[in-house]
Amino acid sequence: MVTDNELILAARQVAARAYSPYSKYCVGAAVLFEDAADALFVGCNVENASYGLTICAERNAICAGISAGFRRIEKIAIALLNDKGAPQPSFMPCGACRQFVAEFSTDKTAVLVDNRGTWFLKELLPHVFEV
Repeated sequence: MVTDNELILAARQVAARAYSPYSKYCVGAAVLFEDAADALFVGCNVENASYGLTICAERNAICAGISAGFRRIEKIAIALLNDKGAPQPSFMPCGACRQFVAEFSTDKTAVLVDNRGTWFLKELLPHVFEV
């Protein structure tokens, strides 16, 4: 079983691979899907000079899991590193990523934010968009 600390560590490790020449924010995410036999899916932010084309770490990691055939997130960990590679606690997932996480979550999905704490998604996005 993957521990919360291992999930955070995986997010930190992939954050170090981020492509963030514009914001200098190196963000990493690690996702554990239900029924994934402890397989972790990771992603980092990939920026673009056309800012709207930037891909957040959370969405990158979730898409990796979706591409592997999984649909329900059990836990997601998110980490932000500064330009010296040290974890930064003063951030939260953006609204677009919260909605994206919600698409593949249940009421039990945990969101672990490095050095900030753990929430259930419904606490971070209490009025999710649904159709």
